[in-house]
Amino acid sequence: MKPLMNDVLLRALLRQPVPYTPVWLMRQAGRFLPEYRALRAKSGSFLAMAHSPDLATEVTLQPVDRFNLDAAILFSDILTIPEAMGLGLRFENGVGPVFEKPLQDEKTVRRLQPVDMEKLSYVMDAVSSIRRALSSRVPLLGFSGSPFTLACYMIEGRGSRNWLTVKRMMYARPDLFEHIINVNTDSVAAYLSAQISAGAQAVQIFDTWGGCLSAEMFRRYSLESMRRVIERLPKEHEGRRVPVIVFTKGGGLWVRDLAGIGADAVGLDWCVNLSEVRTAVSDKAALQGNLDPAALLAGETVVRQEVRKVLESYGPVDGGGHVFNLGHGVDIQTPVEAVAALVDEVHSYSRRFH
Repeated sequence: MKPLMNDVLLRALLRQPVPYTPVWLMRQAGRFLPEYRALRAKSGSFLAMAHSPDLATEVTLQPVDRFNLDAAILFSDILTIPEAMGLGLRFENGVGPVFEKPLQDEKTVRRLQPVDMEKLSYVMDAVSSIRRALSSRVPLLGFSGSPFTLACYMIEGRGSRNWLTVKRMMYARPDLFEHIINVNTDSVAAYLSAQISAGAQAVQIFDTWGGCLSAEMFRRYSLESMRRVIERLPKEHEGRRVPVIVFTKGGGLWVRDLAGIGADAVGLDWCVNLSEVRTAVSDKAALQGNLDPAALLAGETVVRQEVRKVLESYGPVDGGGHVFNLGHGVDIQTPVEAVAALVDEVHSYSRRFH
């Protein structure tokens, strides 16, 4: 592979000097893009696109071709691992992901084994295909759901506002719950390692539901499992360090803990003050975030104002590392022009802080 033409994101994640603040967006390849909607209608379903390396490559490159982003992120889903374990994933309109065989009895839980990576070879094929298609324009991010977040869907069988089935098992049968977490930890570590071997140049762990836990349970089940995953990932590939980002939605109370588990960067939702978090984390990790995605619905003037507030909150970089992102994914209602304005404002306004 030829050298990266734009490695600003990778350097920022490692807290190295950069000329401006890099930017990528969670769900940047998604339903707000007309070209994505057209391809999804043609392909028939979300899973059809995710299972096809060619279609996943096309979707991954759509936002990179349209906007001046500093990274591409693999088009896939956080539930690829439990799907490959045979839990029977499908997507229902108005409901979202549903598993036909949730883990809700002891016999089913005890049978659970780490994922057979051969069943996820299509993801690695997509990573390799995307790297070739990018032709070293920008780095490629791989990702996985966290062991705890995967467990939420695997036990509950679908999304939830309170995860009571999950928490009932967690408190009443910690032996079963720990078995699921341990299997998921092994699986996530193997999955991300395989993505790195296939060509991912940085990876993010999406701990989407870690914020629903008590402090004790977060540290016991979510934080510790992510630490074990990070510990087992390759530190370098293709002669270069592979940065790891952890993102716990609702995890603002535990940023010091998150910054201490070996990750290079901590992703932040919009519910925390970036300046305060920077002070708390000190020099332990770079920070990623944290604009409220809803700001993108308010027009270009507001978008540019809010981008500036985030950059000003982080302040002069001075050896730190900041990657601009949203506090969660791009909403389906987001105007394409708003994302273009965001990227332009980040790149232009951030230069005064470097």
